[in-house]
Amino acid sequence: MKKLFYIFLVLFSGVLFAQKNSNVKFAVYNNAVGTADMFDLYKDSIEKATVFKTKASLPSHLKKFDYLADNGLMEIKFKKNAGYPDSLSLEMLNEQNNLPKERPVFIEGYQFNDTATLVYNEMISNIELKDSNGQKNIHISTIRN
Repeated sequence: MKKLFYIFLVLFSGVLFAQKNSNVKFAVYNNAVGTADMFDLYKDSIEKATVFKTKASLPSHLKKFDYLADNGLMEIKFKKNAGYPDSLSLEMLNEQNNLPKERPVFIEGYQFNDTATLVYNEMISNIELKDSNGQKNIHISTIRN
């Protein structure tokens, strides 16, 4: 009975860690992903912020990010000559953590299979290496305590 309990506990914890964080709203600027909260720091530099509430409403240039649109997706446009955050690719993060560059990365439970995707440094609060299905993956948290 104890073995069955432990098996259930391990499976449940794996499901729990892989769940998407429904509180995170993603935003895209210049083909790179950040969080809507992260862009609050740049509100004086933002010319326009458009929120697409459903996957079906995404314009063609944002369709590749439809897996992030569970809670809507925001597109940011900065004013001309405004400063904006630095970005890096997920494959670069994988390489920095001695993982194959094509290994999927998880951000708040959302799986990013295309590691050529750029993300903004400022959205990253914490990076952990977690073992799932026999391989290590990067799991990024964006929530600051």
